[in-house]
Amino acid sequence: MGISEIYAAANGPIISYEFFPPKTDAGYRSLFKTIKELKQLSPGFVSVTMGAGGTTREKTVDLTVEITKELGLVTMCHLPCTGYRPEQVGTILNQLEAGGITDVLALRGDPPQDDPDFVNPPEAFQYANELVEYIVNRGGFTIGAACSPEVHPEAPDAATDMIHLKRKVDAGSDFLVSNLFLDNEMFFDFEQRSREAGINVPIVPGIMPIATVAGIRRMAGVNGTAFPPELEAELDRVEGDDDATYALGVRWATDQCRELLDRGAPGIHIYSLNRSPAAREIYQNLFG
Repeated sequence: MGISEIYAAANGPIISYEFFPPKTDAGYRSLFKTIKELKQLSPGFVSVTMGAGGTTREKTVDLTVEITKELGLVTMCHLPCTGYRPEQVGTILNQLEAGGITDVLALRGDPPQDDPDFVNPPEAFQYANELVEYIVNRGGFTIGAACSPEVHPEAPDAATDMIHLKRKVDAGSDFLVSNLFLDNEMFFDFEQRSREAGINVPIVPGIMPIATVAGIRRMAGVNGTAFPPELEAELDRVEGDDDATYALGVRWATDQCRELLDRGAPGIHIYSLNRSPAAREIYQNLFG
């Protein structure tokens, strides 16, 4: 069953989790322990990220297939297209299909971080909607796409950003997963504007529990994420106190998730940072 079918058939909210390929063998052992713990919560699906410029391509594909085969979870593979020619994307899709994967998150992606002189080949995909169209024409996959409740950092304004998002949906995206946000009103406003623009696929909010003050500020800076004044004050209060930061992260994420679900979100996609305690605690707070 593809992820879009999971949402369509659901009798309640779908909770899903995102992971990234670890760099070490110890990291892999720790990650599989995390996934096994989260599997006990019956997630609708999980996803695996791919590094900028496809830098973790082999690890991402292998990990996606391994999670599916070893743990029996529906697993979505992130697929950024920057730097990839169509035939290279076709090879990745063939590998995924051979491994039993039927769901991908189609992304433009970023250039390799260690290559300041990177130039995207002219025959490569330039935008995510081109990748979505290619996958649709190939067939065999359910396709998710990303969205930015607070406007993509590279978009000149919200209206232009919405035009680009609509192109991805019109090209064949089956559902959308949002980037990190910390103020639910940003999401609700974005959701309303999306519906008014004719976007009718499921829009799934992505929530990242705060793990460290420095970490969330760094991520917010990259994504252009705003801090509600109340949260900004709380971060100042807990900075330097790991236990207090963890507790704040769980509380804030729980409150976000509860309001999002109460107001009709089809589910929550939790950016787990390859750890289970906060994700499990949030789940228990929501569902007992």
